[in-house]
Amino acid sequence: MHICPRCMKPSRMLPAHLLLILFAASLPACAGPIAWDSRVEIARGPGEKGPWEQNDSRYRYVDDPAVSIGPDGGAAVAWVDQARKDVFFQLLSPQGRAQLPQALNVSRSGDTFSWLPRMERAPDAPERIYMLWQEIIFSGGSHGGDILFSRSDDNGRSFSQPINLSRSRAGDGKGRINAKVWHNGSLDLAAGPDGVLYAAWTEYEGGLWFSRSEDGGRRFSPPQRIAGGVGDKPARAPSLAVGKDRSVYLAWTTGEDEGADIHVAASRDRGKRFGRPVIVAADDGYADTPKLAAGPDGALHLVYAQSDGGPFARFQVHYTRSMDGGRTFEPSRAVSAPLPDSADSARYPYLGVDAAGRVAVVYELYPDYRREPRGLGISVSADGGHAFSEPEAVPHSADPEGGTNGSHQGWLMEKLDVTDDGSVAIANSSMAQGRQSRVWLIRGEMAAVSRR
Repeated sequence: MHICPRCMKPSRMLPAHLLLILFAASLPACAGPIAWDSRVEIARGPGEKGPWEQNDSRYRYVDDPAVSIGPDGGAAVAWVDQARKDVFFQLLSPQGRAQLPQALNVSRSGDTFSWLPRMERAPDAPERIYMLWQEIIFSGGSHGGDILFSRSDDNGRSFSQPINLSRSRAGDGKGRINAKVWHNGSLDLAAGPDGVLYAAWTEYEGGLWFSRSEDGGRRFSPPQRIAGGVGDKPARAPSLAVGKDRSVYLAWTTGEDEGADIHVAASRDRGKRFGRPVIVAADDGYADTPKLAAGPDGALHLVYAQSDGGPFARFQVHYTRSMDGGRTFEPSRAVSAPLPDSADSARYPYLGVDAAGRVAVVYELYPDYRREPRGLGISVSADGGHAFSEPEAVPHSADPEGGTNGSHQGWLMEKLDVTDDGSVAIANSSMAQGRQSRVWLIRGEMAAVSRR
């Protein structure tokens, strides 16, 4: 794919604590799996991350973006301002202009860090936006963390008072690799076509928890443990998807496990009960960070990162799918190979499917697998997952000023949204320590791709 070489320059700046810089609205059309058409900077901040001192830590940077495309083609973007310890939200028009006079504070809890939000729109009411995030509340356990939720009924112009879904001492939102290494953001959110809402998260102590709401997020069921009980390996990195038949799918992997596999469980009664999980990627490798998406033809798509050398080695992103409701999965294949440009490793995938069954897989690119990622890669299938385009670097996804990708509190994020008509939105963040941090949005449209 030819990437247009023109570097977009800021066209205007809005005076606010968080800068909103509008880059030129469109790029020349390029041949390839995505026709990229815009890039907008959402927020800019300092680049200071001091030592961890719980909620007194000196963190001065913006990070943790999430994106959702609205019914009018505009984008909703959420991110975290670490200096203010809160989740912020902004609406953008289809042309990339800010629709709110200033960024909206969703979490409103400046005494405790708020991290790694997830956003979902209600399929039956697209003006309704749901938000889930991790709040670093210390309740007497070994690790701080609870799962907070808020909703908007007016396309993000206001949000409800946050409610705490977990209320535990077990360090909710942490996905443990081992006793000393874990990622925050181990949580997910999915909305069904019938107004039912589903939330899942893991805790440092190992449990995988699930809760549901039948009234659009006003009330949630008491959390039920799905995995990670006494004697089990700790669950990590949950992902949720809802099928057209209202089946609910939940995927996760495990920590304390050099040969971790992906687990996928299905519920046929809208999340009231889950069946025995199916094991995917049951081989000698290490499988991590699954992402699920339900296709219009009933296919259940799954991507994950695979390593032959454990959790701290080189990775490739693998893809598989189930055509029988998650009961069996096809043999997986690496869709990030060959790695684009000078990348050394690909990890932490994001997944989206449109109404035509086109599949987009985005992933973090590592120039050196031992260091932080810089820029994103993408592979696209035009035929429901049968074949994928050659992996390519997402244009303008690497910080031109040298910063590495966020998130700096854990790589369990959701940077991608794909609409039914094939519109693509990718949010990324970066930080250059001692200089600056940024959050920005990249837009495009899925096009026909050649098979390989």
